[in-house]
Amino acid sequence: MRYFVVFLFSILSFSVAFGQTKETKKKETVSGTIVSDITLLPVPGVNIININKVKGTTTDEKGNFTIEASTNDTLHVSFIGYQAIKVRVTNDWINNATNTKIPLTERSQTLEEVVINKYSLTGYLQIDSKLAPVRENYRYSIAGLPQGYEGGENSPNAFKKIVSSVFNPADFLHNTFGKKPTEMRRLRDMKKDDTVRNLLANKFDRETLSALLGISKDEIADILERCNYSEQFITTANDLQIMDAISGCYEEYKALNRK
Repeated sequence: MRYFVVFLFSILSFSVAFGQTKETKKKETVSGTIVSDITLLPVPGVNIININKVKGTTTDEKGNFTIEASTNDTLHVSFIGYQAIKVRVTNDWINNATNTKIPLTERSQTLEEVVINKYSLTGYLQIDSKLAPVRENYRYSIAGLPQGYEGGENSPNAFKKIVSSVFNPADFLHNTFGKKPTEMRRLRDMKKDDTVRNLLANKFDRETLSALLGISKDEIADILERCNYSEQFITTANDLQIMDAISGCYEEYKALNRK
């Protein structure tokens, strides 16, 4: 009987300890409300991304959101027509479980420079199809690499870059990714989160992608150029396509480094 009591006590102790461990591992979250700094009204559909954990969410019709976050994580908040901001998660925000109001500032709209091209189109498809230039880009495969390189009319230096990458591929890619290994490792997590992917698929400004990777917009363009993507692709692709292109080139770099 005594052994049975000891055995029962051990099981109960283990259950309590397991419950406490499970409770301590519970994911931390923060909640908030996005409002306009002018009207103080809630803003629905705002994109919030935890840069550190690469988790994303959007505000509901009342401007409210909840997202997984830990102390010192950085949240990137963006919405069309408003200036994007970064918000640092504090201990008070997590422990107090308060609904924090985060104001967004409307972005002043300015018209960009309009460039008139040299092609005088008539509005008739049969005629304009002959006047408009046709630009084609191609992907060239290289033995030993899982993915090819893009070249064509918009990438006049593509062949030269391809030759240099064949003769010294490790150095060619190391100059691109070697200095930012931590940021590039986030690419795998970015591809897993559907909210992040859907957000990037509808953006063309490289702003959110720049915040996630911790690099500037100019560096993004430079990476793609070094990976031999055409100027047309760099300027017209959405942020999700840009992310996948950088991810593919980074995987090539890692494969070459292992060899």
